[in-house]
Amino acid sequence: MTTASHIAWDDTVLPFQLDNSDIRGRVARLDGVLDQVLAQHDYPPAVEALVAEMALLTALIGQTIDLRWKLSLQVRGDGPARLIATDYYGPTKEGEPARIRAYASYDKDRIDPTGHPFSQIGKGYFAILIDQGKGTTPYQGITPIAGASLSACAEAYFAQSEQLPTSFQLTFGKSSEPGGKEGWRAGGIMMQAMPKASPLANPGDAAEDGLTTAEDLLNDDESENWNRANHLLRTVEEMELIGPSVAPTDLLVRLFHEEKPRVFDPQPVHFGCSCSDDKVRQSLSIYSAKDIKTMTTDEGIVTADCQFCGAHYEFQPETLGFEATDGPDAKP
Repeated sequence: MTTASHIAWDDTVLPFQLDNSDIRGRVARLDGVLDQVLAQHDYPPAVEALVAEMALLTALIGQTIDLRWKLSLQVRGDGPARLIATDYYGPTKEGEPARIRAYASYDKDRIDPTGHPFSQIGKGYFAILIDQGKGTTPYQGITPIAGASLSACAEAYFAQSEQLPTSFQLTFGKSSEPGGKEGWRAGGIMMQAMPKASPLANPGDAAEDGLTTAEDLLNDDESENWNRANHLLRTVEEMELIGPSVAPTDLLVRLFHEEKPRVFDPQPVHFGCSCSDDKVRQSLSIYSAKDIKTMTTDEGIVTADCQFCGAHYEFQPETLGFEATDGPDAKP
């Protein structure tokens, strides 16, 4: 696909609400964030596509949560794409950007270059973890891999674990200006029925795989609103999601003008990593001097690389572990 260069709505998430349908949603566009995420590793194209889709889902989902620290998404499978992991860090102050980082682990000898990216995951699970920081207990929800895309997995997760009807319409891939270099772009819309205190609208009904679906959670009137909004959502075009000609605000009016769309302040999103010298030291503090010795290179140092951002750390072995004799970890 061919697009213009960076546009005003790139790397932002725009919250909205459809007042006539009792539905809330988000519109996201990622540009430089994806380039920075994917520049950290030389992923095969199929893995790049999975990371791009997961990062877009993370931006959309992260903005729906009153987050004091971190949202993490993980997909683990028994296929050649073993792990896709993303983190979303909420803004530390009002007006500051949220931050996203992402990482994939894969078996390069098993990747099928002609296969669909999602088929490279195989059987496994989709998980969401919410960590509100010090003094809180992290929440984790897990559902089996379902459907034919990561967005379908996320829809199944929200129906099963949160009992929130949720749908996504996503577009992502490499783009370029005529004669210019390629770069990654992604755009998407997430919709959710407003939370209800009621239990399943249709208890006992479930899909063939035993997972709860959006339709199981809605009564007749809610289901009519939900189906109508999703019919409109499916009319969105690829270039409306990622192109330079249609702003997200105009897109919402085009799609949902009869549903009375209402928008809120957009949230900027940047690439960002939380790794640090201190955090690496802390992760190694559980090891004995004997363990640290096995990690020491021939040059007499211990090295560590951040899987998310590629930062490289080097330490003197005597400064690490619970038996450290020098440095910040040394016991008095």
